[in-house]
Amino acid sequence: MTQEQFKSLFDKHFDEVRNYIYYRSGDRELATDIAQETFLKMWEKQFDIQNDKVKGLLYKIAGNLFSSNYRHQKVELNFKLSAKESETQSSPEEQIQFKELTAQYELALAGMPEKQRVVFLMSRMDKLKYAEIAKTLDLSVKAVEKRMTQALSFLKTKMNR
Repeated sequence: MTQEQFKSLFDKHFDEVRNYIYYRSGDRELATDIAQETFLKMWEKQFDIQNDKVKGLLYKIAGNLFSSNYRHQKVELNFKLSAKESETQSSPEEQIQFKELTAQYELALAGMPEKQRVVFLMSRMDKLKYAEIAKTLDLSVKAVEKRMTQALSFLKTKMNR
C-alpha cells in the first residue's frame, strides 16, 4: 500500500470507524484512539486491500481493539476492587461473601446484552444522566430509560440465583 492509498483510505473511512467505536463506547477520546490504532495496524500489516472489503476489515480491527480495551478496563476494575477490599477490615466470612457477590455481578454484567450494558455502565460508572446518555448514544431519553430498566431487570434476575 502506498502512502497515497493509505491517506485516501484514512480520509475516506476515519470518521466512520471513529463513530462506530464512539457508539459502542460512548467515549469520544477512546473512539479516536481506537480509530487511530486501527489505521496504524492497517499500515503496519500492509493488508492487500480490496475496495469492496476494506470497510469490513476496518470495522473488524476496530471492534477487536475495542473488545481488547474493554477486557483491559475490566482487569483494572477488578484490581481496584480487590485493593479496596483489602483496605477494609472485615471478617473472613464477609470477605468470602463479597468475593462471591463481586464474581456474580461480573458474570451478570458480562452476560448482559451490549446495548443495555453500555447504558448501565454510563449511568452507574460514568455518573451520566439519562439525557446525557441519550445525547451521547444518539437515542431518545425513553430508549435509554427502557434499556436501563432492562439492564436492572437482567441484573436482578441474574443476581437472585
